[in-house]
Formats: sequence, structure tokens, C-alpha cells
Amino acid sequence: MANALVRGGFVVCVELVPPRGYRADALIEQARQLKIRGIDLVNVPDGPMASARMSALSAAVLVQQQTGVETVLHYACRDRNLLAMQSDLFGAHAMGVRNLLVITGDPPQVGDYPDATAVGDVDSIGLTNVVAQLNRGFDIGGQPIGQPTGFHIGVAVNPAALSLEEELRRFAYKVEAGAEFAVTQPVFDVAELKAFLDHVSKHDIPIVAGLMPLESVRHAEYMANEVPGIRIPDAVLERMRRADEAGRAREEGLAIAREIAAEIRPLVRGVQISTAVRAIDMALGVIDHLPIATDR
Repeated sequence: MANALVRGGFVVCVELVPPRGYRADALIEQARQLKIRGIDLVNVPDGPMASARMSALSAAVLVQQQTGVETVLHYACRDRNLLAMQSDLFGAHAMGVRNLLVITGDPPQVGDYPDATAVGDVDSIGLTNVVAQLNRGFDIGGQPIGQPTGFHIGVAVNPAALSLEEELRRFAYKVEAGAEFAVTQPVFDVAELKAFLDHVSKHDIPIVAGLMPLESVRHAEYMANEVPGIRIPDAVLERMRRADEAGRAREEGLAIAREIAAEIRPLVRGVQISTAVRAIDMALGVIDHLPIATDR
């Protein structure tokens, strides 16, 4: 991923959620299909919505080893103390994982196990600093680790944050801590993204835009009302409702994602497409209509 971004290329990533159990067959098969279609990277989220799933690190390693597809490992601060984080990161590097998306993580209260506790030794800003320190050859205590790690450090940003001022402040801290690229939450309002990009252009790091084709009215309303950090304009919800009445909500969701993808294509350095579990056909449906082949 680092090479593509440094060369000025446009990267295309698809998010694959790890399974709830230990069987990764379906995940691996999806990654193989994406590789055949020329996808650049597979993003592996870490306990999204505070769910209990196969570890993202294990899933990322399996994908890379069994399919040869490069991965972006989402790594959350929520579940581990600093010692465990450092151990995981050393292991990830030893097994060939180089791209990290450092996140604080959804609070346990939004997930299946609301009584679980969050560790919270550091947030995403603090962990970005830790990874940057490893890249300089020192551990969290300032002790030399021998050869420095070579992680490519990514962070999450939200153009639709309730407090844009706070989001911009935290983003500046992340860049100062060592962030080298950023991935946005799924974009449903292009004007909102444009305004955000204007604010952060001074930081001069690549921005990859999140996309999410909506599967149904229920999916759209769930994302709008239940998922922290997601805002879907009323006009988009209304389009989904009208399409649902006509029995074509899935097609409309794909059409909306294609429209957004085409509009943001000149503005960002790549896209990360998230879909429902085992619905990579929706991701491919977006990519097939995105003019990317000339600069990949």
C-alpha cells in the first residue's frame, strides 16, 4: 500500500470481516475472488461494533499466506494493554503484516457483550505514537529493539463527526504522532467530504475514502441510527425508501454508492469499500463502474 500511495496511485481496498468462529474458509475464498478481480488490498477490521470474532491479526495473516493479497490490519486499543499491543505488533511484523489502521475501537456498550470492560491504556493517537516509535527502533519504554519495524501507519477520520472542530484537532495530533495515511468513515455526503478535505489538505497525507453500498432500507436506517459516527442524509434515506417500495432497494443502494464513488474519485487517493458479510458482489459492483484502471 505504501508503494502505491508514494507513487501517486489510486488504491482500492475491500473490507472483509473476520468470522465469528474459527473457520476462515469463506473469508479466504472471498479474498481469492477479490485478488482475481485485481483488488489492491483487503482490510481486516478488529472486533467491529465490539463483536467477538476471530482476531483480526490471525485473519490478516491467513489471508496473506493463503491468497497472497496484501492486507490492512485494523488494530484497536480497546481490548489490550500496552504490553500486549507491543507483543502483537512484533508478531504482526514477523508474519509479514505491514499496513496498520490504528483505531481506538467501538465501546463495548454498543456490542454483543455490553458488560465487557475496555482497557484503554492509550487511544488511537497514543498508539500511533507507539507504532512510530517502533519504526524508529525503540519500544514503549525507549529501549532499543534491534532492527526498526517498517509499519505503514494509517488512522481513521470522520468527515461527518458531530464536532468537526474536535475531529480536526484529533486528526492533527494523529499526523503529528506519525500517521502516514487516513481512511474515512463511509461517505454518504460528498459536500461534507469536500469540506473536510479542504480543512486537512495542509497535512498532506493520502486520504482513502470509505464507501458502503446500502443493502436495504433496514440496513440504511440501522447505519444511520445505530452505528456511531455514521450520518446518512435524509435524501439518501428517502431514495432507499422509495426504491424499497418498488422492490429494488439493493439496486438503488449500489447506484448511490457508484454515484458517490465517481464524484469523489478525483478528490482522494483511494477507496475502502465495506459491505455486509459475504456480500463482496456489492463491492465489485462499485469497483466495476469506477474509472481506475488507467493509473493502477
